[in-house]
Amino acid sequence: MFDTRNDLPATPGVGYKPQHYAAILSDPAPVRWLEVHAENYMGDGGRPLAQLRALADRFPISVHGVGLSIGGDGPLDAEHLARLKHLVGWLRPASFSEHLAWSTHDSHFLNDLLPLPYTNATLTRVCAHIDQVQDTLGHRMLLENPSSYLAFAESTWEEPQFLAEISRRTGCGLLLDVNNVFVSATNLNYDPRDYIAAYPLEAVGEIHLGGHDEDHDDFGAPLLIDSHGRDVADPVWTLLDDVLDRAGPRPVLIEWDTDVPDWPTLAAEAARAAAALDRVTA
Repeated sequence: MFDTRNDLPATPGVGYKPQHYAAILSDPAPVRWLEVHAENYMGDGGRPLAQLRALADRFPISVHGVGLSIGGDGPLDAEHLARLKHLVGWLRPASFSEHLAWSTHDSHFLNDLLPLPYTNATLTRVCAHIDQVQDTLGHRMLLENPSSYLAFAESTWEEPQFLAEISRRTGCGLLLDVNNVFVSATNLNYDPRDYIAAYPLEAVGEIHLGGHDEDHDDFGAPLLIDSHGRDVADPVWTLLDDVLDRAGPRPVLIEWDTDVPDWPTLAAEAARAAAALDRVTA
């Protein structure tokens, strides 16, 4: 059995960056929780872990993994999983999440989170990996929907139904990345509101928002890139309102991982998330 609790408050959080450490301790409002990437804190000591311990004394912490390769063809990396277990063991985070993606091939690690075909074989493999992670950590995990740039001809499931079935079989929760929905819907030419209407919102334990960049494909059509390098676009905020109207208040995270801004800029994005949450709470 594993711990099914999710202690994140239904308030704004931000992805923690060390350059914001002093500002967060001085004036965190409106941020009420923080998220860290697991792979940045798997060492044995030093300033990063000291700062994380200090932050964990004041804020709920969400641990977000980017390296497990849940959808990979091969077995999960045992050493990576052991380091993750050690981190979760001493930190006791409010939440742990990973991506519905693969990032390994044989012994090679790819610096990307790549999408999967949605087939019965993939479903079985992903569920087995999630069962292994949850049993090892003793903690329920949340699974994040990917950003997609192409569709697989062999897919036999729609993404919302695929995620719902994974959650049903494994007991895992879901992390709904609203920007990823908008990016995928634009790239693959479907209505993101239809995606949200079909999504198993009852399983959502955390929501992500991030920025994206726009390019064009060879035919001149818009191609959105999930860059996490700028402010959240207005259509993504609108889609968040639709999610919150359907699901009610949930923990909402602002992700900004490249070209990281100063703290006031990031806090202003969190304040906009707070306003969206206040609207549905009221």
